[in-house]
Amino acid sequence: MAAKVYSAPNDIQPPVFNVLTEQSPDEYFGQEKTYLEKLREYLELRKPKGKMVGEIIRFQVADGYASYMVASLRPLELIHINLWDGYEFRFIERLNAEDVKQMVEQEKKMAAFFGNKR
Repeated sequence: MAAKVYSAPNDIQPPVFNVLTEQSPDEYFGQEKTYLEKLREYLELRKPKGKMVGEIIRFQVADGYASYMVASLRPLELIHINLWDGYEFRFIERLNAEDVKQMVEQEKKMAAFFGNKR
């Protein structure tokens, strides 16, 4: 079954980096982390027993990434993470649950290989 893609709920607002203020990149990244945690908590409340709910998959696009958070595997639902340039992956609707499972596992293995904490 094809993926359904949604925007994040309106009450969970993404941070905005403003170069005209004295906001530091570290301050922005802290706000970004908080945003992702709130989105993950929202999705886990929505489907508390859902496998891989809250996991993030990414696709290289131009000079950045198109990122999506798993909202559900059955049926496959993804939330577009609209950060920085807000890139979207043009073939996202063609993914199925097995594709997403494989991508999540690959992300975890890469993070472990490079010593990144998840």
